[in-house]
Amino acid sequence: MNFTIITPSLNYGRFLGDCLESVASQLNPDEERAGRPRDLEIEHLVIDGGSTDGSAEVAARFPHVKWMQEPDEGMSDAINKGFDRARGDWVMWLNADDRLKPGALAAILPLLNQSNADIVYGDWDFVDKRGTFQRHVKVPEWSRFVHVHHHCFIGSTAAFYRRSTVIDAGHRLRADFRYVMDGEFYARLDAAGLKFAHVPVKVSDFRMHGENLSQRHLGKTRDMEQILSAERQHVESRAIRRAYGITLFNDPYLNGLIDGLLWIVARGCKAFKKAR
Repeated sequence: MNFTIITPSLNYGRFLGDCLESVASQLNPDEERAGRPRDLEIEHLVIDGGSTDGSAEVAARFPHVKWMQEPDEGMSDAINKGFDRARGDWVMWLNADDRLKPGALAAILPLLNQSNADIVYGDWDFVDKRGTFQRHVKVPEWSRFVHVHHHCFIGSTAAFYRRSTVIDAGHRLRADFRYVMDGEFYARLDAAGLKFAHVPVKVSDFRMHGENLSQRHLGKTRDMEQILSAERQHVESRAIRRAYGITLFNDPYLNGLIDGLLWIVARGCKAFKKAR
């Protein structure tokens, strides 16, 4: 089987149909009707944490979907459940509010088959809640320094993991990471010696709708609950820098000053890589 796609979902039924349709459209039913094997084999696992908004009815409209609904400990735990069940040669996760580009899997499969990398990632577009294009994101070649000290620049919905060396080797998301689980995952895979490669394929649309986990806490506020949530997100990013990046001092405030300088340097390195 070529691909396993894992979609974690919880009360995102208003977007789920777009997501599932974008996967279903990657398949070519005309090939099967003509007696020829399909070009692509896709296993699509939707791991639902207990939606009450009609998500199950949405998923039932798509015969290709394998639906599983049970309580989980959050998004990372749901994705890990999908990793445990994955049978495809290449595994990705596609959030319930995102969607694949038409023909993306057929376009990227030859590049995956030619690659000796363990993690292969492409580019993506930002769209708004209605699915209208906002801007294109072209990402650079892998750099652990840029990834750790600037930001996680690999789109999780545009990345593919070789099952034999990543999933079967036991690599999983940390369930205690709620916001930057992909950033910690990629840094840890790099530290373990796995190889990353970028391919110039537009893989997916990343939907910005105001409720995204990584974006909902931006802006100034005096609301303590929002502040605590935002700080937890920042703490995860700082933990990644301490575990996988440059740490010069024992004092966290001095490290914070250095983090700011390294962020500027890493941002410049990223711009240079993109310009090459």
